[in-house]
Amino acid sequence: MRKVLFLVLAALLATTSLQAQPAVPEFAPLPYAFDALEPYIDTQTMEIHYSRHHRAYYDNMLKAASGSAFLERGLQEALTEIASWPEALRNNAGGHFNHDLFWRVMAPRAGGEPQGKLAEKINTAFESFEKFKEEFKKAALGRFGSGWAWLCVDTDGGLFITSTANQDNPLMNVGNRKGIPILGLDVWEHAYYLKYQNQRGGYIDAFWNVVNWPEVTLRLERALAAN
Repeated sequence: MRKVLFLVLAALLATTSLQAQPAVPEFAPLPYAFDALEPYIDTQTMEIHYSRHHRAYYDNMLKAASGSAFLERGLQEALTEIASWPEALRNNAGGHFNHDLFWRVMAPRAGGEPQGKLAEKINTAFESFEKFKEEFKKAALGRFGSGWAWLCVDTDGGLFITSTANQDNPLMNVGNRKGIPILGLDVWEHAYYLKYQNQRGGYIDAFWNVVNWPEVTLRLERALAAN
């Protein structure tokens, strides 16, 4: 009887211990091969960008978060309160989140135009898909130095385009306009310089050939449900 009680108590303590652990995000495998986005994004850039740049953001995020409650409610929730945390978490947690989204909104044999609700939302916000692409390119080109261009869902369910510096994103409570990002483009030079050199516009134009619109649509649906 004592043995049974001991085993039950041990199981309860183990469960409590597991529940108390912060929700550490994983460094997820790239969802396609390094060469899968050729010729639009080259193999060497993908390998360096994912394996070195993104990995460094992830590892440094875990180091900066160690011993803190930063990840207790999940990464996305933590980013909404980033102004209360050290700069190292803003840079590295933002870098991890942004890159994880970036890989998933691209895919081989993708591109084309969005369909369904996403297409309707884009047409409502920007009049047409072509005008949306023009506005998105303007935001990406207009980001001086390093940063990101974003398509986001506003609190009223509408879409808007913005850009952020460095590894900031629209979830963070540090920018001029907050929203839930559903599409992002990395415009740091390491994302394109090996292939496009200083021709950021060519890189932006090529991006449309690899956008994974079903994934963007899924993120739209989640954002609308969360609002």
